[in-house]
Amino acid sequence: MNHFRLFFIAAILLATTLSCEEEKKESQEIPSDSFRAEVAATPVRVAKAEQRTFDYLINATGKIEAIDQVKVVTQRQGILSDLNVKEGDYVEKGAVLAKLDDSEARFRHEKAKIAFKNSQVNYDSDILSFSSIMESEDDERKTSLVDQLKSKSGLFSAEIDLKEAELEIEKSTIKAPISGKVADLKIKKGSLVSNGEDFMEIINVNALELKVKVLESDINLISIGQKAEVYPVSGGTEITGTVRSINPKVDENGLVQVSLLVNGSKGLLPGMNARAIIRAPQTNSIVVPKQALVYRSSRAVVFTIENNESKWNYVEVGKDNGKEVEILSGIEAGNTVITTNNLQLAHQAPIQIVKD
Repeated sequence: MNHFRLFFIAAILLATTLSCEEEKKESQEIPSDSFRAEVAATPVRVAKAEQRTFDYLINATGKIEAIDQVKVVTQRQGILSDLNVKEGDYVEKGAVLAKLDDSEARFRHEKAKIAFKNSQVNYDSDILSFSSIMESEDDERKTSLVDQLKSKSGLFSAEIDLKEAELEIEKSTIKAPISGKVADLKIKKGSLVSNGEDFMEIINVNALELKVKVLESDINLISIGQKAEVYPVSGGTEITGTVRSINPKVDENGLVQVSLLVNGSKGLLPGMNARAIIRAPQTNSIVVPKQALVYRSSRAVVFTIENNESKWNYVEVGKDNGKEVEILSGIEAGNTVITTNNLQLAHQAPIQIVKD
């Protein structure tokens, strides 16, 4: 009886094995194309890879500064007797901003004038004794004699003292060094000021620049006179900028300072934050929409279309302007690239192009 049971179980196992092998053989004989035919085509949108000029965008932020911004300082000690401006006033170059009390300076000036006149009289008297020399043609001897008599009579010292007294009076009047608006007024009328004390600033708000920091890897794409777009953080319309200067030094963070002249500075003030976009055209580049680029295992992939199926292409990526990507290798100009439903797309998957 036991032998019969063992024979029966072995027969069942043999029949099962033969059945599985036949099913496996039948499944292997089914063409793979029939499986793809059963998979629904993925709807995709497409674009063309184009070989053309590609605008690489260099983005940077910074602060608006005045190109002409000068501190006004007092040049002598005294009481501020007159103040003709307030913060925000526009002044022309040379306009009188304020005056210091000059009564003492004028008194010293009068004394210097009297001393000068007395020395002049003494000099004129002394030189009469040397009429023969002064009437001669010996210029070198005449010059030497005049210097000696001026020194003896005190005329040299009197001339210097008079000029110093005149200069002190001039220093009593504080004038605008440039045209612009008054800012940071620090001294009030009637205050005692010291020599060299900060008084105010004059800012030319009609000539502004934006100073930004640019990556050292991008600096070779920027040149003097290059156009840029400036957008104030506070809002407002786009303002045209022009590269004015490039600092020839890289800082410790790998950044280079670039100054942009802001053309049409209406509504802008020094100290405002702004964003700049500097366009750096790249010629003869293969360009695709940024949506065409996906990453698989940290490698860049662009899907093209071949026989109504997706084709997986590893690519080398160049520069990116936020909307388009430069492709250095991996696809050719004219290829049709897939721009939607490509994140989970497989190689040789059936696709259906959706037209807008």
